[in-house]
Amino acid sequence: MLPASLLALLFVFFGVVVAAADLYKALELSKHATEQDIRKAYKRLSRKYHPDKNKDSDAEEKFVEIAHAYEVLSDDNKRRIYDQYGEEGLRAHEGGQQHYANPFDVFSSFFGGGFGAQQTRRGPNSVFDIEVPLADMYAGASIEFTMKKNILCDHCRGSGAASDRDVHTCRGCGGSGVKVSKQQIFPGMFAQTQSTCNECGGRGTVIVKNCPHCSGKKVVEYMQPFTLEIQPGMPEGHEVVLEGEGDESPDWEAGDIILRVRSKKEQGGWRRKESSLYWRETIGVDEALLGFRRNLTHLDGHVVDLHRKAVTQPAYVQVIEGEGMPVFEQSARGNLYIEYNVILPVELGPTMRRKLEDAFYGPPNRRDEL
Repeated sequence: MLPASLLALLFVFFGVVVAAADLYKALELSKHATEQDIRKAYKRLSRKYHPDKNKDSDAEEKFVEIAHAYEVLSDDNKRRIYDQYGEEGLRAHEGGQQHYANPFDVFSSFFGGGFGAQQTRRGPNSVFDIEVPLADMYAGASIEFTMKKNILCDHCRGSGAASDRDVHTCRGCGGSGVKVSKQQIFPGMFAQTQSTCNECGGRGTVIVKNCPHCSGKKVVEYMQPFTLEIQPGMPEGHEVVLEGEGDESPDWEAGDIILRVRSKKEQGGWRRKESSLYWRETIGVDEALLGFRRNLTHLDGHVVDLHRKAVTQPAYVQVIEGEGMPVFEQSARGNLYIEYNVILPVELGPTMRRKLEDAFYGPPNRRDEL
């Protein structure tokens, strides 16, 4: 990997390459992407290709390209010019010579720090249980949902101040974040103690005018849209990790959102145990004795043929191979188990009773002989 000092100059040497690139493609977005789509894409890709984390040979170049794309597309005016006239239009707008921001400055401004020794601490992970229909875990699905989270204020970028001029060095600690005090133990000897500055809270700076958008809180609430990809055969309790999508703060790197996926419990419906599926089918006494043929609509809509010629005892279980759950990330499938529930009539009419007596015991004259 190139040293950081050299990498910081890459945006100059790769200027021609970046200029020819599709900025939307660099962020893996369409031209209809929203502001939040652009922000989310930069967050994901800049972390993925940061040279301190990614050791691939092309990571440095990708990191520069992603930073430039975000710099342009996150600025409404630059994006409008780029959409109409492309990179040539941007160069003309900037006096014939387009300027490229230092990719590390873009990254630091976005995250409030970088990877490495000076990296801020990592924020907490958030764990949520989410229930989906069993049919989605059988066939797979894409489920869109929204979740409330804190994001850095777009106006102050997490500083909490109305402008950069409103952030002053703390007079109480001189910007160090700590106060040093001396206490005399006995004549001629002093003890020196160090404590967090009570005026700035250890930050070294104070805000004289709060940001009007977040009221100095540095973050604002936002309903973040997500897409949960359910893979066929996903195990119960499987954890899907949305990396870096936890609450944002200038004091930490955002943690993860962890989704524990389970199927909804439904009364009297399909039941699952690992890769096996269970279904309870109710039949009449005539079908139990004489046999039957029925169609069972499976979870994905295809039809399973239930066919019995022999006598079916109550609670009999029929095994249909290969009609169970898909085995997660494999091509195999489990089995389907059909448990039969035989319903007897509540009462018998005279005609039905006579027919059953004839069937089980023979005609009346034969019964008299017996």
